[in-house]
Amino acid sequence: MQIKKLGIVGCGLMGSGIAEISAKAGYDVVVVEVTEEFLKKGISRIEASTQKAVDKGKATAEERAKALGRIKGSTNMDDLKSCQMVIEAVVEKMDEKKRVFGILDTICPPETILASNTSSLSITEIACSTKNPDRVLGLHFFSPVPVMRLLEVIRSIMVRDDVVEAGVAYGASVGKETVVCKDAPGFIVNQLYLPYSLVAIRQWERGLASKEDIDKAMTLGLNYPMGPFTLMDFVGLDIHYNACMAIYEETKDPAYLPPLVLKKMVQAGQLGRKTGKGFYDYSGK
Repeated sequence: MQIKKLGIVGCGLMGSGIAEISAKAGYDVVVVEVTEEFLKKGISRIEASTQKAVDKGKATAEERAKALGRIKGSTNMDDLKSCQMVIEAVVEKMDEKKRVFGILDTICPPETILASNTSSLSITEIACSTKNPDRVLGLHFFSPVPVMRLLEVIRSIMVRDDVVEAGVAYGASVGKETVVCKDAPGFIVNQLYLPYSLVAIRQWERGLASKEDIDKAMTLGLNYPMGPFTLMDFVGLDIHYNACMAIYEETKDPAYLPPLVLKKMVQAGQLGRKTGKGFYDYSGK
């Protein structure tokens, strides 16, 4: 099946990025949010990002206008029924994702591919909330979506091969390098990255070094673009904590159990850049 029209549920940081790169690649995009306020914020984010591309000479004003013209915003899930693929990008909570997929299963024709942008949750469990689990796969993008080159394509034990192939083809069409992974907690990247980040927190708590020096050591010593504390603040400590807990609850592996300080920071609303304070203070920026 040729995918021409793409649906996206959620227009937050991830959903708006997916909408942007898809529209730039020539897809007609319908993005759905729960309220007009959230939708307006998401569309504004796309407008700002595409304008930045023009300002940097990475796109022309005409290309920007064409891409924006391909994006339709809505607060009505029924507007997704004519899409050949729908990507869910809502909050990283299993109950909410299963609720969304249950709705999509009743709205979208059986041939429509349904994908989740989850970073750590079980694609199999999500798929089981539908009557057609063989059409459900994972498409895990990385933030910021217009910049990061990787797309993890996640296959459950139920998904059809042609659905996985369509996911890989879509990734290539929007300029991503794809890797295919079986449905396991955290997939490839987060299985490796999350324990590393938690070790960094424990090193800091033990007084091995300051946050700044740990970040400096990893950027200069291993040529990472960001140190662990800077990256956790960028992603969002709530998202980071929830991903760790999701894998820990699935595997009971202590490597994924977040230190108490991370839990307390999330409880206090110190979530990183998006709230102005996390491991670092961004209130003056």
